[in-house]
Amino acid sequence: MTALPEVSPLDEFNRTLIQNVHPRDWKNPVPTGRYNLVVIGAGSAGLITSAIAAGLGAKVALVERHFLGGDCLNVGCVPSKGLIRASRLIAESRRAAELGVTAPSGEQIDFAAAMRHMRRVRARISAEDAATRYRDELGVDVYLGEASFTGEGSAVVDGTVLEFAKAVIASGARAVAPPIPGLAEAGFLDNETLFNLTERPRRLGVIGGGPMGCEMAQAFRRLGSEVVLFDVAEHILVREDADAAEIVQKRFLEEGVQLALRSQLERVEVRGAEKVIHLEDADGNRREVGVDEILVAVGRAANVEGLDLEAAGVAYAPGKGVGVNDYLQTSNPRIYAAGDICMEWKFTHAADAAAKIVVQNALFYRSKKLSDLVMPWCTYTDPEIAHVGLYPHEAAEQGLEIDSFEVPLESVNRAVADGEEEGFVKIHTKQGTDQILGATIVAAHAGDLISQVTLAIVGKVGLGKIGDVIFPYPTQAEGIKRAAGAYTRTRLTPFAKRLVDRWMAWRR
Repeated sequence: MTALPEVSPLDEFNRTLIQNVHPRDWKNPVPTGRYNLVVIGAGSAGLITSAIAAGLGAKVALVERHFLGGDCLNVGCVPSKGLIRASRLIAESRRAAELGVTAPSGEQIDFAAAMRHMRRVRARISAEDAATRYRDELGVDVYLGEASFTGEGSAVVDGTVLEFAKAVIASGARAVAPPIPGLAEAGFLDNETLFNLTERPRRLGVIGGGPMGCEMAQAFRRLGSEVVLFDVAEHILVREDADAAEIVQKRFLEEGVQLALRSQLERVEVRGAEKVIHLEDADGNRREVGVDEILVAVGRAANVEGLDLEAAGVAYAPGKGVGVNDYLQTSNPRIYAAGDICMEWKFTHAADAAAKIVVQNALFYRSKKLSDLVMPWCTYTDPEIAHVGLYPHEAAEQGLEIDSFEVPLESVNRAVADGEEEGFVKIHTKQGTDQILGATIVAAHAGDLISQVTLAIVGKVGLGKIGDVIFPYPTQAEGIKRAAGAYTRTRLTPFAKRLVDRWMAWRR
């Protein structure tokens, strides 16, 4: 059996976590015939697939070699947001100094307590993904162990053969490290080990300016670490619009996160108690940066190893994952895949949506498509950046002309009152119409606000119709209403205005 990931410290919260998601005394069930569905991997995609299928009456086997809950619960969304919450409280208290709130100094920040809070949150939420819950409440046969295919309609788990009518591969992905000489020898943290920390690193080097790297760089800086973020790009969060990333980047610099952008990392060496990163900077100068810990956040590799996909006739690419069509069906029509193992959208909510597609297509009529999804996402920096639909450059690539309506948060009264006026709401419509094609929101609560725009796109509600919605005052969501108002004003063309003027004159 594959060794389980290290979880430390073994306090009451981590013991609860382990008891829920991989009980040490677990006994696998004995199969009693062919399964409607065998699901390999109990991350978000696998859990949701299993729960829905079993709820519809299917006989389901769920196999997990590590911890139920996958990355999201154990080493991703849940622990990172618990830590981010603690760091935001520190930042909010500092920004509230003019209101008489005393800001804590770096020495007063209790890093160990913040990590304990994170572990407490994770342990509590782990009850939702518990092996006993899936077995006893949801009626799923849960197998803990290593799974591999033995044929086009069978798999084996620790010597037990599972026959299936259909199967779903949901084995997820893992962090990968860049091939920097000396990095492995020096040692580094990734998302699988970061949350085991109990002592604050005095100096933290973060390799990677994507969502995870940025979220953790800001959080650790606020928690008292000196942070240097390294990336080869010209700015952080390169997937987002440059003006959105610029707002977050400015905040980073204000808070003391050091940025080493357009930097090529040449090697890492251990020098006494520190790890020294050698790099060539944007000006072509070679320099070195000493840190106590290095966090690697540069990418993911799909978990295809050990599954014997060849035996099942499933096509895949090492590192990149399993190939699927728009119905999430692999090259073996009896086997589907969902989540990080096969999708570019590596989000928990994307895996959730994919699970619903898989259940419909595998167990019923094949009708749901991945390409039909409207997928929002959010990077949980402060301020947050959330997006849905097309970016302007994507619209241009598709030959679509757009109109853009932008509202700066400094014109939204609630944002001003909250002291959270850095950001904007920007909504793109098909030119000459109110059909929403995409939106980007930069705000303290952008992840919550973007759902309103997503709902409008899914429901085919135009931006003009949003202007008819009554928003409570004052809320930051008024930024969306103001964007709708900007669209409505464009409908008053010069010709229409002349008609209105004549009407008003006649009515006087």
